[in-house]
Amino acid sequence: MLKKKVEDICNRQIEREGYSSNLYLAMAVWAETKGFQGTAGWLYAQADEEREHMLKLIKFVNDRGGKANVPAFEKPPVEFESVQSLFEEVLKHEEFITASINEMVELTLTEKDYTTNNFLQWYVAEQTEEESNARGILDKLNLGGKHSLYPFDRDLLSLRTKK
Repeated sequence: MLKKKVEDICNRQIEREGYSSNLYLAMAVWAETKGFQGTAGWLYAQADEEREHMLKLIKFVNDRGGKANVPAFEKPPVEFESVQSLFEEVLKHEEFITASINEMVELTLTEKDYTTNNFLQWYVAEQTEEESNARGILDKLNLGGKHSLYPFDRDLLSLRTKK
């Protein structure tokens, strides 16, 4: 049975994962309408993945005797200055999610909820990968500069199909 504090923080993370999905969906729409098909494809896939993260948490909370809340989500931004600034926002958001997951881990240790702590280790590893991917994309953008966005976009398209 989940303790109330753990259930509450899990429900908070459900909202954050759902918002992440909507954020990446909004970013994908922006990229697609600007002609960046590879970037849009990568972001659509990320939106799907974040939704899966939300569902995984929902099922866990319910399976452990809690009750998951399906929240309303704040509307994400829909305009971005550039592909570069968009991916800077992706990294910033993933760092926020990492901090949120770490806060959850800390609470589960304080509450001696080792089952939830064990479950959260998947998210800890996932966040390491998410931040690494965002940093890698920003590195590519910084190496290429503004004049190579088309090859960058094609490269990003091929990255998502390999996963």
